Amino acid sequence: MTCPICAKDSDPKYHPFCSRRCADVDLGRWLNGRYAIPSQDPEDIEAAAGAVGDGDDERLH
Repeated sequence: MTCPICAKDSDPKYHPFCSRRCADVDLGRWLNGRYAIPSQDPEDIEAAAGAVGDGDDERLH
């Protein structure tokens, strides 16, 4: 199996990644929202629309 980040051979210690660095890159992508799991749940759609539409971003206060 190859590393999903850099395509080198994976290391059993960091499986499925080849190194700690690639594992951290992947984690950073999840935490920054680069990866997302699609949902068709109406509650998820309403919550996302409400978060975008309300303009109340706590980080800006």
